Amino acid sequence: MSKYSGLNGSFAENIRQFAEQAQTALDATFREIVIELGNSVIRMSPVGKPEIWAANVAHRAANTRAADDYDFKVAVRNTAINLTDSNFTKSGRLKRGVKYAKPLTKTERNQNFNVNGLVAGKGYVGGRFRGNWQFSIDSPAEGVLDQIDPSGNATLAALRAQVSALTIGQTAYIVNNLPYSIPLEYGHSKQVPPGGMVRTTLARFQQTVSDAIRNNQV
Repeated sequence: MSKYSGLNGSFAENIRQFAEQAQTALDATFREIVIELGNSVIRMSPVGKPEIWAANVAHRAANTRAADDYDFKVAVRNTAINLTDSNFTKSGRLKRGVKYAKPLTKTERNQNFNVNGLVAGKGYVGGRFRGNWQFSIDSPAEGVLDQIDPSGNATLAALRAQVSALTIGQTAYIVNNLPYSIPLEYGHSKQVPPGGMVRTTLARFQQTVSDAIRNNQV
């Protein structure tokens, strides 16, 4: 028997193993890119805050002015008391029946003047837009979700779970079908970056790809 029997001089097995590793790396890279893109638009999505709505800001400003005016009048009254000698005894104490007015406490400013009140959005809970980013493969998702996700964690977790089935060669979609998506992207909310959620994410696309390739290289 030849001492070389059973040995193989072909590179076929090595090539096959490399091809499998390369395919796995490509899939992992593709998935990481999609997850990072999704994470970007989800995290930049605004969460509605009624306290910053224009009507509520104006309402609170007017009420704050009224409360401040009350405290100003209290200060004027107390100053007038201090400037009137007949209000004091010879020992320097206030005479009976003369009392200083009290400025508003924080609780009184809230309860009596409603300085933190709302005229719009009472009972509103933000997070519907953030919770409506949807991932799909080969065709964009349709419709909207009945989901409130202020933190974005549930939406991102769903994206990660769904992306696990994605392979190179398929088309991945991340969409938000709420009717106010476009206005939000183009400046309707001051909470959104000036460049928009999607456009800012796309501007970083090449860096996202480079990072994913580096993280998954064979």
